[in-house]
Amino acid sequence: MSENRLKYETSPYLLQHKDNPVHWWAWSPEALAEAKRTGKPILLSVGYAACHWCHVMAHESFEDPGTAEVMNELFVNIKVDREERPDIDAIYMGALHRLGEQGGWPLTMFLDSDAKPFWGGTYFPREARYGRPAFVTVLLRISEAFHNQPDNVRKNTEAILASLKETPAEDRSGAPRPKTKDVVDAIARAVDREHGGLSGAPKFPQWNVFWLLWRGAIRYDDPNARDAVVTTLRHICQGGIYDHLGGGFARYSVDELWLVPHFEKMLYDNALLIDLLTEVWRETQEPLFATRIAETIDWLAREMIGESGGFAASLDADSEGEEGKFYIWNAAEIEDVLGAEDAAFFSRVYGVTSDGNFEGHTILNRLGAPALLSEDEEARLAGMRAKLLQRRASRVRPGWDDKILADWNGLAIATTARAAIVFEKPEWLALAEQAFAAIVGKLAAPNDRLFHAFRNGIAKAPASASDYANMIWGALRLFAATGSEPYLEHARRWADVLNQHYWDETNGGYFTAADDTADVVVRLKSASDDAVPSANAIQLSNLVALAALTGNSNYDERARQIVDAFAPAVARSPVGHCGLLAAELDLDRLVQVAVSVEKGSALRGELRQLSVPGALEFVGEATPGAGPGSPLAGKRAIDGKSTAYVCVGPVCSAPILDPGSLNAALRQARGQARAAE
Repeated sequence: MSENRLKYETSPYLLQHKDNPVHWWAWSPEALAEAKRTGKPILLSVGYAACHWCHVMAHESFEDPGTAEVMNELFVNIKVDREERPDIDAIYMGALHRLGEQGGWPLTMFLDSDAKPFWGGTYFPREARYGRPAFVTVLLRISEAFHNQPDNVRKNTEAILASLKETPAEDRSGAPRPKTKDVVDAIARAVDREHGGLSGAPKFPQWNVFWLLWRGAIRYDDPNARDAVVTTLRHICQGGIYDHLGGGFARYSVDELWLVPHFEKMLYDNALLIDLLTEVWRETQEPLFATRIAETIDWLAREMIGESGGFAASLDADSEGEEGKFYIWNAAEIEDVLGAEDAAFFSRVYGVTSDGNFEGHTILNRLGAPALLSEDEEARLAGMRAKLLQRRASRVRPGWDDKILADWNGLAIATTARAAIVFEKPEWLALAEQAFAAIVGKLAAPNDRLFHAFRNGIAKAPASASDYANMIWGALRLFAATGSEPYLEHARRWADVLNQHYWDETNGGYFTAADDTADVVVRLKSASDDAVPSANAIQLSNLVALAALTGNSNYDERARQIVDAFAPAVARSPVGHCGLLAAELDLDRLVQVAVSVEKGSALRGELRQLSVPGALEFVGEATPGAGPGSPLAGKRAIDGKSTAYVCVGPVCSAPILDPGSLNAALRQARGQARAAE
């Protein structure tokens, strides 16, 4: 029976296409079997709910009966939500890169009836423009080539798959291993000193890059690296990429100023920016950073809590068919809401003009204003923002992708938990614990396994390595924040799952897909950076932490095996592996801090005011659960007084009882780590 089967799905992105005249299938064994039964090639279309150009291609082509008729006649058409099946997306995006294309979404790939890729692209217009052929022309040519040039198609599939399977692990004699300091210096030189971010446009927050840069700033006492990160964060926090009314950051800026965003808001970007801002705030104490952290977590709590308390995936860029319409303003509307006097003041601060800065409208920003005004002026502005937010609430809202993803929730749990401790916000910690409980309660599978996605009461999609790695990170951060042993136990059990089902026994490193994921044509393995940290980079940090906490040397050995496995790839492209390089900084030199204190004590306050990125920090009952081989084992308060211990690798300080000594010990620990290189 020919029909559009997406109506049976739970993914908001797939449901956006349920009424298309295209006979869509979701990725499934049945869809792949249909391709084999009919002998037709597969047209694979991959996107996500907040993707603007995905919507454009849908309106132009997938909603067009004439285009749909050609698609239905010539292809088995499969739709994939890249957030629901990141493993599938990674395979075919990798295939597109092997074809020499830059990549992006919507991803449009053509596969043989065995799901092996032989050609592809991204967005294709319905009619030829932008230097791209019309989509129907592409469809006809691909179908003709598939049926009339089978040898060429076979050669393409074989070459692409061989390239995807290539591993550098066996090649240990290539380029010399880079010094991390040299990589930090190279990145710092590439940063736009005026506006922040890597020079040029578009600009992305790129957590992996700026996390390594910040770690380098602290590790090597490097003012250039420090200034590069601080400048970048100031402009991100003041630019149009930030939602100054509702909180939260958009995915990227299309210009070099951070002014004009691509308006979708993704959970992962906001989670990672919370973490970087928190760590940089500790060193700089900049009120702007603390304000943006609080506003963004408030936005998460207000707008991004999905089913069962997990964090939702994203907010769309579009509303009423227009990108950014929900977020932009004109001067007359602002005056209507605020009145002439307040509107004039607000407009000076937020760059509102009659001509606008975006297609005749204004994207609110504070790039031309001081970071923060006087306390009275900021309070006045807060009242104005509240009025404008209330007016904005009456507009048609962008689409909300409310599916719960284990990997992105792991990031949000980890970073919100750390911010909660640093800023002493128990309500933020409650958010993180609530989300953790949602993942454990709704995405759990037998034998400590996880599903990847959850929506409408249904858990689905096989977990990737990132689901486990990120949830382990979240569990470890919650353990550090609460001292609750079940969090540590979850981390240990999930690490066992990764080792059992994802580890490459031949060459080392974790595969993206598990050994029992049956519907992938190749198991990828990578430690390179993407919009989110790689599973191998996150798990390297996790393993170092688990080794320190438990005293189990198996974790340390596995961490070193990850480093060895990807050493050739890092040597060839060090800037492409910033996340892994940052994690490696803690091998042998992990800083651990345990403070047994009451809330509000001077020792706790001292710990909040110095950045020790990557450190394991415990505040409360010192060293809960530390195993007998852990350097923190047995460390307790002295004579009932607030007491701190600072360790670098296996060596710990004597008990510390006063803030000045803790500050000195933390600075010494940073120096010890630097001297060890």
